[in-house]
Amino acid sequence: MSRNPNQGPAGDAAAGPRPNPDGVLAPPLRFGYGTNGLADLRLDDALDLLADLGYDGVGLTLDHMHLDPLAPDLAARTRRVAHRLDALGLGVTVETGARYVLDPRRKHGPSLLDPDPDDRARRVDLLVRAVRVAADLGAHAVHCFSGVLPAGTDEDTAWKRLAETLTPVLEAAAGAGVPLAVEPEPGHLLATLADFHRLRRALGDPEPLGLTLDIGHCQCLEPLPPADCVRDAAPWLRHVQIEDMRRGVHEHLPLGDGEIDFPSVLASLAATGYRGLTVVELPRHSHAGPHFAARSLPFLRRAAGLAATAAPPAPVPPHGDPSATPEGSSTP
Repeated sequence: MSRNPNQGPAGDAAAGPRPNPDGVLAPPLRFGYGTNGLADLRLDDALDLLADLGYDGVGLTLDHMHLDPLAPDLAARTRRVAHRLDALGLGVTVETGARYVLDPRRKHGPSLLDPDPDDRARRVDLLVRAVRVAADLGAHAVHCFSGVLPAGTDEDTAWKRLAETLTPVLEAAAGAGVPLAVEPEPGHLLATLADFHRLRRALGDPEPLGLTLDIGHCQCLEPLPPADCVRDAAPWLRHVQIEDMRRGVHEHLPLGDGEIDFPSVLASLAATGYRGLTVVELPRHSHAGPHFAARSLPFLRRAAGLAATAAPPAPVPPHGDPSATPEGSSTP
């Protein structure tokens, strides 16, 4: 199969480059689809589907059905996937949100916050493996999240555990040259953008630490609209997940089925100069994954086209500008 003509800096002609507020052409957005929404497909079939549909890349969740991070010969299997991605012209982000990859009885367990240090070490090992996989695949980031606050653990202790457990992962990420993109997840210890900044400051703002921004989560619980969240998050943005959602309800919905103003979100995202993938995140729609993958890309392209014809959004502060650090508020 030939390379995807939309992959890489040349981008998607349907969206097209647009001038950012200083008059410089911003790169077009690059859209992907998450394999956690294609769990009923073999990985090769999922990648073929996404390339045929015209996606620029894939959010690859390391799981037992898609590049199992715990099975033998991981390096050799990763090389084969890298060759396949290259042949198809697909970019990649490595995601680590598999539900039962470490424990068949505990969803997302063990986490970085578990009271048992051996359990925390298992999660750290998974993330370090993910960093190595990402480096071998040429991925633009590794995604992760904190986990929920364990019963009987106070928040101060949990925050200390999170900083301690992420330190070796960040060291591995620095050595591999792959950013670690932490996702604020509703219901987790690190749930909001304000929580991300708490972690960033606690760790001393390490260079490899970045942010996964889930647009639906912004709609669900952030105090600002999603487009404003994008602007505030821009200096730390390393990965973007996208789906529709309603205020106050953490349910990933197909694009157009919720409340999000996608043209305004994509206009803000384009204005940041973000070069990574924007990955559709529909993990509970795998039963009809090919249908939703086929439906989502035209929706995003139409929204990006509308964004390109709208008035440009406000300028985004450069990375490192102290005024760009939102102090924010806690989850409403």
